[in-house]
Amino acid sequence: MAPADQTGKTISDDTASRLLAWYDVHHRELPWRVTPREHARGARPDPYRIWLSEVMLQQTTVEAVKSYFRAFVEKWPDVEALAAAPTEDVMKAWAGLGYYSRARNLKACADLVAARGGRFPDTEVALRDLPGIGAYTSAAITAIAFDRPAAVVDGNVERVISRLFSITTPLSEAKGEIRVHVERMVPATRPGDFAQAMMDLGATICTPRRPRCMLCPLREDCSVVVSGDPEHFPVRLPKADKPRRRGAAFVAVRGDGAILLRKRPDKGLLGGMTEVPTTAWTARIDGATTEAAAPFPANWRCEGQIAHVFTHFALELDVFRAEVDSAAPAGHFWSLAHEISGEALPTVMKKAIEAAIPGATKKPRPH
Repeated sequence: MAPADQTGKTISDDTASRLLAWYDVHHRELPWRVTPREHARGARPDPYRIWLSEVMLQQTTVEAVKSYFRAFVEKWPDVEALAAAPTEDVMKAWAGLGYYSRARNLKACADLVAARGGRFPDTEVALRDLPGIGAYTSAAITAIAFDRPAAVVDGNVERVISRLFSITTPLSEAKGEIRVHVERMVPATRPGDFAQAMMDLGATICTPRRPRCMLCPLREDCSVVVSGDPEHFPVRLPKADKPRRRGAAFVAVRGDGAILLRKRPDKGLLGGMTEVPTTAWTARIDGATTEAAAPFPANWRCEGQIAHVFTHFALELDVFRAEVDSAAPAGHFWSLAHEISGEALPTVMKKAIEAAIPGATKKPRPH
């Protein structure tokens, strides 16, 4: 029986067929994807590349991921190569992509898969036993890499389903309902292409703003086309304001242009990444955020303030700079000017360094 929306409207049985026909013509060209044309010539998705791309795409846009993905597979073309890489090199390659626990889990997962013979499991249950792989990622790998039926639900798919069935439950509470609809729609044949087609539909046609409903292959099934208000879906609750924290960052520069850095603890926010010395990040307005809180005495001068938004809070850092010609304090190291761009610096630290030394974190142009 075909699934129905809250008004009793039934989705036709050929929905998947029409969506796949659209995908065959209008699919996006992505560096990790095997297109229908390539598939017809015998090409098959590489589970390593699918896994890598799906981990990178967690809470990150396709455009932001493309260059990182290409760089990773050029350095580490398979899971054994990634497992053999030093963790520090992986963190450096990930720098700027954000959500750094993903990079730590990526390395841990590669180590485990390589130790088990280099083959990824081909079921959702087995995949979820690997580090960093949850319900969504396991479903995506199962469907796309192994062409097994699985309900793959990302933000694009949530939007498509919310509109297709006029789901009025707020999105934060409707995820189970949405998953049930997707499970019923997944075809027995080409489930991997179906999953990617749903994502592409949301990314290119059923967009958050000004969706192109006249071009949608599922238009005749969509209940919000009748209402004429697709942008109302998915329904979202008002966002709460993020708490604010403050702190100070200290950029020490040696005479030869080297910058003083240290490594953050492996656990916690930005774990294992590199940073300039900072104070604690406090919610107190009267917290220690002046040059008096510097890690060592120097002629510190304020170079301005930077702001950065994390998932759970917004941060403001006062940035101080000083010229220092001395040995690095315990737990710190000097990074030469030409090495800075290759350090495992998260975006917030790049902002702090740039505020003190404009251009310092940019990659040098080849001669």
